[in-house]
Parts: sequence; C-alpha cells; structure tokens
Amino acid sequence: MRYICLISVLLGMIGTGCQEKNPENTQPNILFILVDDLGYHDLGVTGSAFYETPNIDRLASRSFRFTKGYSSSQVCSPARACIMTGKFTASHGITDWIGAKTGEDWHSSAPHTKLLPPEYKHDLSDEVTLGEAFKEAGYQTFFAGKWHLGDTEDQWPENRGFDYNIGGWTVGSPLGGYFAPFDNPRLKDYPKGENLSGILANETVEFLKMERDKPFFAMLSFYAVHGPIQSTEEKWAKYRNKAESIGVADYGYEMERRLPIRVVQDNPVYAGLVEQMDDAVGIVMNHLEQLGLAENTIVVFTSDHGGVASGDGFATSNLPLRGGKGYQWEGGLRVPYFIHIPESSDSSHEINQAVSGHDFFPTLLDYAGYQVPQSLELDGESLRPLMEGNQFAERPLYWHYPHYGNQGGDPSSVLLLGEWKLIHYWEDNHMELYNLETDPQERKNLADIEKQKAEELQNQLFEWLNQKNIESPKLVDNFNTELSKNHFVRMSTERKQQLEEERIEMFSVDFEPNKDWWGSKSTKD
Repeated sequence: MRYICLISVLLGMIGTGCQEKNPENTQPNILFILVDDLGYHDLGVTGSAFYETPNIDRLASRSFRFTKGYSSSQVCSPARACIMTGKFTASHGITDWIGAKTGEDWHSSAPHTKLLPPEYKHDLSDEVTLGEAFKEAGYQTFFAGKWHLGDTEDQWPENRGFDYNIGGWTVGSPLGGYFAPFDNPRLKDYPKGENLSGILANETVEFLKMERDKPFFAMLSFYAVHGPIQSTEEKWAKYRNKAESIGVADYGYEMERRLPIRVVQDNPVYAGLVEQMDDAVGIVMNHLEQLGLAENTIVVFTSDHGGVASGDGFATSNLPLRGGKGYQWEGGLRVPYFIHIPESSDSSHEINQAVSGHDFFPTLLDYAGYQVPQSLELDGESLRPLMEGNQFAERPLYWHYPHYGNQGGDPSSVLLLGEWKLIHYWEDNHMELYNLETDPQERKNLADIEKQKAEELQNQLFEWLNQKNIESPKLVDNFNTELSKNHFVRMSTERKQQLEEERIEMFSVDFEPNKDWWGSKSTKD
C-alpha cells in the first residue's frame, strides 16, 4: 500500500501534511462502473433492439449522456491507463494491451503484417493513479474486477491507491470463465457455478454497507463482456427465441480490411452475458438507494472501448459505426459515457461535446473538491462546466496506437478536432479524413478532396506526436506481400464461412457448448 505522505510528494502538493478538505464542499461518494468490451450500441438506451439492459437504461435516464463519448484507446490496457491517469496514451506510454507482442516476436506470429510494432510500457509506475489521488483527497478507495495495468504484484490495485482489491491483477480476461471456480489470486473460493459479474456486484455492495467516516471512491470494473463469451442455458434460450422471432438474417458477417466483421446483433450467448452484467449493475444501484447513499453518490458508467465485432469472440456489431475494438474508426473508439450527478441529473441530459476517457480523472476530482496540481500535466479536462451548462472550448483529441492487435485494426494515429477526424496510417503513411457530422459511418475519405484541411490536421497531429517523443513502428525487411494477400483470401473465404456456420449453430434448439454450460449448471441466475 502506498502511504498518503508518499502520494503528497507525487502530487507535488504544498505543505507537510495532506491537503485539507474544502470547507465549502460536502464531498460526494463516487461509484465508477467500467465495462469491458461493451460497444456504443450494445445498450437499449443507445439503440440496441436485441440486447436488454433495463438497469443501465434507467441509470442513463437520470444521467448526463455524452453522445460523443470516446475511449482514449481502442484496446483495454491503454484505455484503462488513460482513465487512471487523466492522460493520453502517448503521455503515459501504455500504447497496447499489456502482454501483446512487439517487434520480431509479433512478426513471427503474424508474418502477413508489414510493420514491427514498437515496445510499450507495462505499468503506471511513473504515474499517479486515480486511486492514489482519491486517497490523497481523503477518500476510502475500493476496486473490484479487471485491472490489467501491471505485470507484477506491486502494480496491482492494492499497491496503487486502493484500500480494497477484489479480483484485480495482471490478466485481462476472466481465467476460468464467468462461473466459479475462478483462476484468480484476488478472488476467494465462491460456490461452484456463481456468476462473476454478480459476485463483483455483491462484493461492491458489502463495501457500500461498511460504516465509515470518509467518503468513498468505488470502482466496479467488470470483466464482462470480454471473452470468453459465456452465459446460462436459460439466457441463451431467451435470446435464441428472440432472434428467431425477429427473424434471423441471411448472413452475419462482411469482410473488413483484414478480418471478417459482424454486421448484426444476434448472438444469443453474448446477449446473455450482457444481461448478466446489467443484472449486476442493478444489484449495486438498488443497494445505493436502499442504503440511503444515492442522494450523495456520483455514478459514472462507461466502457473501455468499442464492442468486439471482429477478432476475439466476434461477438457484436457496432453498426452504423464502422469497426469495433482494435479499430481506428468510430466503432472502436465511441463508448457509452454517462455521468449521474445527484439532483443535477434527475432526468436525462444530452451533451454533444466530444469528451474522452482521460477526462474522468480531473472531472471526478473536481467534484471531490480538490484541484489537481499542474505538476501532473494532465491531458484531460474537467467536464463539470459542461454539466453546469457552461461553454467548453473546442479542443483536439488524440489517439496513438502503433500496433495491429487481434481484431483487424491498423497501426495508426488519430486527431479529432470538431467535426473533422484525421487518421494517419503507419504502414504506408496515407491519410483518411472524415467529416463526422455528414459522414459518421466514415465511408467517404475526403483526404484528396479537402487537401488543405488534411494537411493542416496532419501537421497538427505530427507536431503533437513529436512533442510526446512517441515510438513508431518499423518496416519489416524484405516483406513478402504475397503473405498479406494470401491471408486476406483465407480470412474472406474459409474464416468467414466458419464464422457463419458457428453463428447459425447457436440458433439450433440442440445447441449445447458443453454439458454444464461453462459451469453455470450448478446454480441458476
């Protein structure tokens, strides 16, 4: 555990003791709900006609809804690091998910790719985390669920500012699946068959029940809806029947640049996994009210990046947004982004300003009554003025992802400014320029039409990248282009056909993934 006096040094605060509370503010409690791999359109409130999320929809109906809410990265560890530090990926250095291969190691496993992805940081050892900052602000801190921000135990939540850690460690997926028993050193033995999302919710409730003389910052970071995609037989049957009643589409996949991509939301197992997570959100939100905490608790709900439409579990579709997790397009970057402020957001308020994951750090500490020291050099800005009805100056948002990942995206860097989005591709240095107001689906590249705008934004992007002293990928020596062509043919024929067959199999009344449905048969939802 890091001591508060050490954190004072890290924060660069003046004085020998901890910063005093602002006497004019009653510090609110804060509950931060982070979902893994949840797409922008994976909720009823954001337009899904297939998935059912009544508890999250209810929360959204009483929240500020940021319709242009972005993740700060298209994959998990970097996005979570941005939330934890208030910084862009190029600032904190975690540019890929921790554990991803780089350089020749990557190329040996993916010889059809022409770049060698650069090295990246594997922890936040040089940064102050959200947990550490809230401890300095006088809060009791709690973490439950996915961490994925450090290879070693000294970088796990309990050593990075959190008083309690339930389930957070090195690995980013739920080893052992979604039903107990689990292979996780920070989870105790639970009754066989218990669902992981429900367990994390109930552990959070136990924390909420504790008597305390401090406000709390509680982070409920679901492993769901990351793969492996698992649910109960009951929930599968519910959504299998729903898909049949709606009408099963003739095909579920199209070919993107590198991999097939799902174009319809009809996976009944994934729908069950989403509902299990929503049930868990309901458990926590109901107890907030029952315990009398709701009137003084700010609630954040978001996802770490877009839904997995390609690669991994090929689980969902982000249409009409293009792409998904791992991609540089809106389907990979746009996320549900809700903030409930008691009294201020008893009804839904839409805010159309572009905001990102690194804005949570300054925003929440602002509501806690603490001014973040300039020495931290945050990239994010407090969104409190927006939620109080004030103007917010237009600002650039940046992404730097010089990696391929597992989902079919490209090594790229991105600048978003107003309605304009510029994507720089590291393989051949070409650009894509989109006007998101007129083309939110990113289908019409304007780089050759709006040449002046493209050049202006490219210069701005590279000026920023140079300031950050970023690592960029290198070309493979003597790259064999035939490998790339052959891989595309194989993905667009054999792999795509296999995915279609697996999709149709899930609608069979005889579908049975294994005898005990991933271990869920021991208990019922």
